[in-house]
Amino acid sequence: MNQLYAFVLKEFRHIARDRWTTIILLCLPVVMLVLFGFAISTEVKNTPLAVVDQSKDELSRQLVERLASNQYFRLVKNLDSVEEAEELFKSGKASLVLVVGPGFRKELIAYGTAPVQLLADASDPNTARTVVSYATAVISSFQQQALGGGSVPYRITPVVKLLYNPTMKGAYNFVPGTLGLILMLICAMMTSVSIAREKELGTMEVLLVSPVRPLTMIIAKVIPYFVLSVVDFVLICLISVFVLDVPISGSLFWLVIVSLTYICLALALGILISSMVSSQLVALLISGMAMIVPVMFLSGMMFPIDTMPVVFQWLSKILPASWYISAVRKLMIMGLGFEAIRSDLAVLAGMTLLLALVAMKKHKARLDG
Repeated sequence: MNQLYAFVLKEFRHIARDRWTTIILLCLPVVMLVLFGFAISTEVKNTPLAVVDQSKDELSRQLVERLASNQYFRLVKNLDSVEEAEELFKSGKASLVLVVGPGFRKELIAYGTAPVQLLADASDPNTARTVVSYATAVISSFQQQALGGGSVPYRITPVVKLLYNPTMKGAYNFVPGTLGLILMLICAMMTSVSIAREKELGTMEVLLVSPVRPLTMIIAKVIPYFVLSVVDFVLICLISVFVLDVPISGSLFWLVIVSLTYICLALALGILISSMVSSQLVALLISGMAMIVPVMFLSGMMFPIDTMPVVFQWLSKILPASWYISAVRKLMIMGLGFEAIRSDLAVLAGMTLLLALVAMKKHKARLDG
């Protein structure tokens, strides 16, 4: 019994000495529970809604107020024209636009029916489908409560127009997210594991006493993963266009520039992780917990960011994948150009520079020590 106690105590001490293992064992369950409990939801709430009310009568105002007061929508702007709505879609500030034509109330009274138009951003088809169904249900409820009491059966008819993905293909949403996940997986995770393996096997010390400069050694380690990432990027694009029928509607040049920036960022992140750990297992676990899980659940790849609590929306802003997936959707699906992705590219470039500087400083400190 004493021997069992001694071995158990030794194992606890071994775990306690490895601070990264302790942090992962204690924090990972909490992180997963919080993510599944709060951030991950198929229910779409707080959808940014814009309104083009060309009628501006009492009935149209009541309809707008009914939509704006619903928990599923958040009124962001009142517009004067449909052209302004298109600009709002391009900037990503609206996911749904309600268009009420002129003479809405008069047409409803005269003919017993009047159309309203729902413009939806279908670059994310799952969200678009859900948002349109919510809006249609709210309009139907308004019709029954506000107009159902009279002798004339008035009817408001929603006319849906899906922008950027009229056929509602799921691949349009799948491809940008897959690009963000795979490039992060290959670059960051594999780079961190590769460098950590050199430390764990003791070959790092051999390399350090060689004539090769540490910076040259690090660059040599990441170049193969950079090349493999570029090859994977090209393969995914070819499969998307020729197999999945997902077009590259925007600028191919800027899509390549954004992707190369993201690859460099992921490589720098992998170097930074490897400077903090000394074993492959810990590098793998940190990569999975700190990158892969957030990329899947907080970047907008699977669940819309607008539906998450405010805290997780802010967390998504510090995830490189959020900016990259947003830029790829604008370029590939929405067919936009540099102006639309300028902020995304600037953030990615800034993150890349910052991570590269911190990673090299940490590695230099570890190597000198």
